[in-house]
Formats: sequence, C-alpha cells, structure tokens
Amino acid sequence: MSNNAFFLSGIGTEIGKTLVSAILVKALKMDYWKPVQSGELEYTDTDKVRDLVQWEGLKTHPERYRLEIPASPHYSARAEGKKIELEQLVIPKTDNNLLIEGAGGLMVPLNEEELYIDWAARQKLPVILVSQNYLGSINHTILSIEALKARGLTEIYLLFNGPSTPSTEEFILNYSQLTCLGRVEQAEGPVDAAFVAQEAKRLKSNFEKILKK
Repeated sequence: MSNNAFFLSGIGTEIGKTLVSAILVKALKMDYWKPVQSGELEYTDTDKVRDLVQWEGLKTHPERYRLEIPASPHYSARAEGKKIELEQLVIPKTDNNLLIEGAGGLMVPLNEEELYIDWAARQKLPVILVSQNYLGSINHTILSIEALKARGLTEIYLLFNGPSTPSTEEFILNYSQLTCLGRVEQAEGPVDAAFVAQEAKRLKSNFEKILKK
C-alpha cells in the first residue's frame, strides 16, 4: 500500500472531482488512481488528469475496471457481463502519496450489493469530500458526511469547488466541524494546465494539512 492513500469523492455527479484531483496531485506531487472508469474510454479521467497536471514525474496507476457504458458502474459492468468485486480493487503499491478518485458520489453502487463508500470503509481511508454550491447542496453535503461517519470514516476533509457562497460554506463548516482545504476558484478562462498550476500553487499550504496527520 502507498505511504498515504486518500479517497476523493463528491456530494454528487458533475461536482468537479477530476479537476480537483488534478489540482491536489499537482500541488502535493501525488500519484493518481481511478479504480473504475465508466465510459469515455477514449479519453479517461486518468488522461484528463495527466493533461491537466503536466508534470513529467506524475505516476498514474491503471484502472482495475474499464467499462464502455457511461453509467453507474454496477449497471455498466452488468451490461458487459461483469461484476465489480471489491476484493479486486487493491490499492496500488507506491512509495508516494496516492490520490484515489471515486465515481459520482459516495453512494454509487459498484455491484448489486455494495456501494463505493463500502469499499472506502473497508480500506479505512481518509476522505476528501468535494462540495459545490447549488440548491440542495447543504443537504447533500451533510448527508455525505453523516454516511461517512456512520461507516467509521472520521478523517474527512472538505474542499469546495466553484463560485464563492460564504453563507453555505459557513453553515456546512460550523455544523460539521471538519477541516476545510479551501475552495477551488471558478475559472474565468479555460480550465487547462495553467489554471490547475495556478490553483495548486495558491492552495498548496492548505492541502498540506492532509499530510500532517
């Protein structure tokens, strides 16, 4: 297992997990692993992170499951006559810190009986939870935090992504009492390697909190 492995998930889909992953990887020079890729096999999240990080020392680890259909992993696997086995999602060995990006939110099913959060709980991983403001995001964020705690995952870090919404962020942080790693700014231009480098530099000291446990 790696020196320090961290599981990154979101409060839902389209929250910006892959962008945030790239920024974390860039800032802390971490390895990257996406265990399950559903759809977009021609340009995977691993490919996106590689292009956004633009660091020749980056080590990405191959996906354990590569599924054709862009849908929930359990559905995509079943459509291909496969079943995702949690025992097969073995964390890669590395001497470096490792960022593991999930798919969708914590409650995404990997098979007919088990969710992504169940795998994270088995591994006893620290969790970086990405939140983004929209109507209902407070509810989704608190529900995600409570689900993690209910499974014994108590080392949780919050990271906001997108436009600033101080009242929402303040409530979530006051209620949860979690460590906040900051907020990735809304990009004014293209979301590219330059933007990732800018945010990685700006947030690096915040991100280093996860390595000091």
